[in-house]
Amino acid sequence: MINEHLDSFNGKPVVDFDPEEGLLKNLNQYVYRLRIDYDDYSGGKKMEDLIQAFARIPVIAECQELIIGAWDFESSINPDGFVQTLVELKDAFKNLKALFIGDITAEEQEISWIQQSDLSPLFAAFPNLEFFQARGGDGLSLSELKHKNLKTLVIQTGGLPPNVVQDIANADLPNLEKLELWLGDDNYGFESNIEDFDAIINGGKFPKLTYLGLKNSNIQDEIAIAVAKSPLLKQLHTLDLSMGILSDTGAQALLDSPNIKNLVFLNLDHHFMTDDMMAKMGDLGIAVSMEDQGNYDDEDDRYVEVSE
Repeated sequence: MINEHLDSFNGKPVVDFDPEEGLLKNLNQYVYRLRIDYDDYSGGKKMEDLIQAFARIPVIAECQELIIGAWDFESSINPDGFVQTLVELKDAFKNLKALFIGDITAEEQEISWIQQSDLSPLFAAFPNLEFFQARGGDGLSLSELKHKNLKTLVIQTGGLPPNVVQDIANADLPNLEKLELWLGDDNYGFESNIEDFDAIINGGKFPKLTYLGLKNSNIQDEIAIAVAKSPLLKQLHTLDLSMGILSDTGAQALLDSPNIKNLVFLNLDHHFMTDDMMAKMGDLGIAVSMEDQGNYDDEDDRYVEVSE
């Protein structure tokens, strides 16, 4: 999940950019990842330089997907510099539709150590974006989150800061179809309560949303209860409450919801439901995934899947 680099993205194989090669593989068939390895980092190389070298390739206008990997190994450098570089080079990447900031493995940096910053200038710079993903919550902000074409937003953290929850609650994303948020643990920055998600769950913010993932959470039961009561459940194709500490309490709320069978898929992987509750879920009549059952007898032994 976060222990290996992506080998495919948007249905295409991923290759690392080597500025020494000069020529790129067919950009209609491959996605390039720009990353600094430890030797590069120790030698003073910067992500800004790598982006500029990539942008100088003559066929770069054909680039529709881009992955930014590790830019730091000491948790001391945030993306401000290379975000500005990407914005300045927006004309070179004018056809960019999918962008991932932070394809960083746990070996390179633990997810909670990744330094982020305000990434919202990227949305203004790339009007054709349909997919945006970021990993790491420390310092993260989406202060001006508005985009008329964005369809997918994925934020992966070990602790999602409350300002980001508010940024998303205030977002203007009329065509958003998929929202996936890894909320994480309060020991690593998650300080929100269920009321902070009201605009997302009950506010009718995203009229085209069909996939909602509020996952990796230590308030997973409260989220399940809130979603079970929400009219949003009527429009969803997929509800993803995996990776958190869901117990029988949240699961029962889902079972009791009159709208739960509108779903095509319910993901509850990494959970703390009892065997009896799992059997009830299995009889729900929709596709339900319930892998990785934890110790449901001891509440103190419950944990989110990704935190540090």
